[in-house]
Amino acid sequence: MNPPSISSCMDDFDADSMLPAEACANIQAAVRPIAETETVPLGEALDRVLAAEVRSGIDVPGHANSAMDGYAVRGQDLPADAPASFVLLGTSFAGRPYAGTVEARQCVRIMTGGIMPEAADTVVIQERVRASDDGTAVEISVGETSGQNVRAAGEDIAAGSAVLPRGRRLTPADLGLLASVGTARVEVFRKLRVAFFSTGDELREVGEPLDEGCIYNSNRYTLDAMLRRLHVTPIDLGVIRDDRDAVRQAFRDAAKQADAVITSGGVSVGEADYVKDVLGELGQVAFWKVAIKPGRPLAFGHLDRACFFGLPGNPVSVMVTFYQFVRPALLRMAGGADSPPLALKVPVSTPLRKRPGRVEYQRGVLSRDDRGRHAVARTGAQGSGILTSMSKANCFIVLSLEQGRVEAGELVEVIPFEGIT
Repeated sequence: MNPPSISSCMDDFDADSMLPAEACANIQAAVRPIAETETVPLGEALDRVLAAEVRSGIDVPGHANSAMDGYAVRGQDLPADAPASFVLLGTSFAGRPYAGTVEARQCVRIMTGGIMPEAADTVVIQERVRASDDGTAVEISVGETSGQNVRAAGEDIAAGSAVLPRGRRLTPADLGLLASVGTARVEVFRKLRVAFFSTGDELREVGEPLDEGCIYNSNRYTLDAMLRRLHVTPIDLGVIRDDRDAVRQAFRDAAKQADAVITSGGVSVGEADYVKDVLGELGQVAFWKVAIKPGRPLAFGHLDRACFFGLPGNPVSVMVTFYQFVRPALLRMAGGADSPPLALKVPVSTPLRKRPGRVEYQRGVLSRDDRGRHAVARTGAQGSGILTSMSKANCFIVLSLEQGRVEAGELVEVIPFEGIT
């Protein structure tokens, strides 16, 4: 009797592997945004996720004002056939308006942002007028348009209108926008708590001596950094040895204090890979293989109320699976929405080896020549343990499930790191 067939991570086709799009959809359907919120000062709100829509209590700008340095006049007085002289009444500065009313053939010197004087509705820029020698009048030529160079009250934001929606991750521009309507504090979702640990007797921490056959735990630092970029609260549980009881206890400890639990290593088919088995004991396993390269052995499920992501042990596989599956889920759990990353179609300058059966995320360098044309080249060896391939790269080259070898000059899909990291 022949032994049962076990798919290797080296195989390109595995009937038991879930398609990446299906895996992403299943994860998104399974995770829920956290409900707890807090109110923080505006200066501490960068990259936090709004828990409630913000509406403006004021018009922005609050008054009709000048968009240029120039002279405020009544549009009905603009000359139609020949230049005309306007009596200069005074000056309107930003923050120090002119208090009087503009009447026929009168004008007020006005600075950018200055409030429009009563009855004035038009600004003629200073470069298009000629001042009298004694500074009491200006001459305006034909060709000006009534209403020009004036910003209406509420032109940017009207009082009562929505400024930013619930679920918005606040950017520097958003903070300025909120300040412009006088918002001092905002309600945001509390920070997501994410526990993570690595498994493996071979792992050593930086600074420790390396015994024969051991390696440094690089995944600890990449996972911590990727989580901090998402502005969650990382809970670093270190390294758990390859022992079923130790893994079980680590799961219990992590699930008590975190909204999500991430492990690296232990989800493959090795005799000491206990993560998937223990997850089945303490929680639920939704799936554990995805048709991607690198990163096929990816487990997803739940531990009590915490979502669980079991990532492969190889460093590149950890980063690929985090960006493709974990990151979108954590953004949703944190209360925000994940917009699809920017994807480009560019020619590849080097041939790419691939066999059909898995979606591949090769690491590449996207560049532009002196004529502004983009191209991408892979970073060299693409093994899942070659972390230099990620360090040198600035993008993923995404090769579809059924795609085979790619020749130089062919168009490929590229996802720049800038949009996802």
